Amino acid sequence: MSLDNINLPPLVLQQLFTHTLIEAKNNPTVDSKSTEKPFLTLGNNQKKVLILVESEETLYLPDNQLNFLLGILAACNLTMEDVAILNIKKNPSVNYQRITDELKSEKVFLFGLQPDQIELPVNFPTYQIQKFNNQVYLAAPALSNFHDNKAEKTRLWICLQQIFNI
Repeated sequence: MSLDNINLPPLVLQQLFTHTLIEAKNNPTVDSKSTEKPFLTLGNNQKKVLILVESEETLYLPDNQLNFLLGILAACNLTMEDVAILNIKKNPSVNYQRITDELKSEKVFLFGLQPDQIELPVNFPTYQIQKFNNQVYLAAPALSNFHDNKAEKTRLWICLQQIFNI
């Protein structure tokens, strides 16, 4: 029997070589996406319509604003199954890229927000329908501004008719 051709059983090999020959330094990289919590949204987002709001006092919207929004949705033949409502005050690090990646939104409505608040690289005035990144954006005043303001409601309705082809 030569020393070049020795057959050892696997158990013996395991006991002989308890350490690896190359020590790999395992420095796991922290992916910022994996550490971020998923968005807290209201609605099922089936038609990829995102409604962004800003409210300190409630998780999503105060009741009167939510009721007004439900009326708008009904006029557009939408329900809460079709949309997602996201309060940027209750969700950290909201930006258009993360919205696109996680929610796959096709239509994004900014109520009381400016485009730069979600790091959108284009700036546009309220009631201007803006297409960007295969998405349609519309900025409008906060929902609380529509309570008794017929002119604002009319301007919003004209934009919604164009976006949803009503």
